[in-house]
Amino acid sequence: MHDFPTPIATASRSFHLAFVGACITVASCASQPATPQTFVVRLAPGQELVTELRALAQREQLRAASVVSAVGSLTDVSLRLANKEETTRYSGHFEVVSLSGYIAAGEFHLHMAVSDGDGRTIGGHVMEGNRVYTTLVIAIQEHPHLVYRREFDPRSGYEELVVGRR
Repeated sequence: MHDFPTPIATASRSFHLAFVGACITVASCASQPATPQTFVVRLAPGQELVTELRALAQREQLRAASVVSAVGSLTDVSLRLANKEETTRYSGHFEVVSLSGYIAAGEFHLHMAVSDGDGRTIGGHVMEGNRVYTTLVIAIQEHPHLVYRREFDPRSGYEELVVGRR
């Protein structure tokens, strides 16, 4: 086990890792108030993906962030499949092979693909009810100069993402 914070040298910048509960925060040591931050969250067995990301977004007051990577496993999977209104639920053992999307104040939009023990893969829009099996590690990059919001787009007929400057 490592003692934290541990300095990491990258190019000409210095970074520190620090544990914040189950969350590791990686932040530039620069004194700029709008320096991007990367949040690396490790979810433990039984934790629910949407609940934990919602808590992180609220605690860190994220207004514009992207999921940049994820690796782990789930026992319960809840997805809204393409062109379906209802949530489809799966139980078993699944590997998370992809998780992407954005997190904004009060909302997020995530898509996930999981594979079963035979390598069959299914993906869709993340809904509530995704329970961690052994672990799930998610890296999230904050965009401090941006703000995400939704506005109705008459071309699609849905509330779509609009990216603005802070």
